[in-house]
Amino acid sequence: MLVRSVTAAAFGTNCYLLAPAEGEECLIVDPGIGVVEQVRAQLRELRLRPAAVLLTHGHLDHVWSVTPLCAGSVAAYVHAEDRYRLADPMSSLSPEMQVMLREEFRGRDDWREPDRVVQLGGPGGPGTQLELAGLRVSTTHAPGHTEGSVMFGLADVPDQMRDSSAVATTVLTGDVLFAGSIGRTDLPGGDPAAMERSLREVVLPLPDTTLLLPGHGPASTMERERAGNPFLTALRAPR
Repeated sequence: MLVRSVTAAAFGTNCYLLAPAEGEECLIVDPGIGVVEQVRAQLRELRLRPAAVLLTHGHLDHVWSVTPLCAGSVAAYVHAEDRYRLADPMSSLSPEMQVMLREEFRGRDDWREPDRVVQLGGPGGPGTQLELAGLRVSTTHAPGHTEGSVMFGLADVPDQMRDSSAVATTVLTGDVLFAGSIGRTDLPGGDPAAMERSLREVVLPLPDTTLLLPGHGPASTMERERAGNPFLTALRAPR
């Protein structure tokens, strides 16, 4: 599996490109602020064709560039409980922050939703399987950072790690889990109790051989986080 990442200049959001190989269709995950040209450069270099844009949640720093990358028939996938955020992702920011972002990264107020939006979390519920761009992607609802936060799982690892016995599968964790930390729960839609349930019931059961690709910061493994992430070590793993 081909995996490439682009890091946004604002908030350090990780945007990922996933594909079976060069020259194939691909998935774009969490296109943040100001990443359009970087993503398009990767698409040209690797001869990739976007099939869908997947959003781990609806916060502005993860969805800012979704519409220009959803050209033509490319759909954006977001959990039903975060669907409302695509109507106006700026709404949860202070007026001062809104002005700063518009002036620095767009210059005018021209936000619009993607033409095609697919809601996750309807019929089928947690664990829904998506077949996109030649990849099978599991979607697991993990609220706490936002109401509709999800994690995307793949039964494969990046090509450069294929010979490593340390990892066997990949999970894109969004802002649920970071290397050594977790997503904050004090923003609108955050819920500390829901986050604890997600960590206990969704994150802790992941195998140690899971490669974790977070929404911010470096990659990690479930083995490393289980042993050293203070938010996980404070919980008792399910038996």
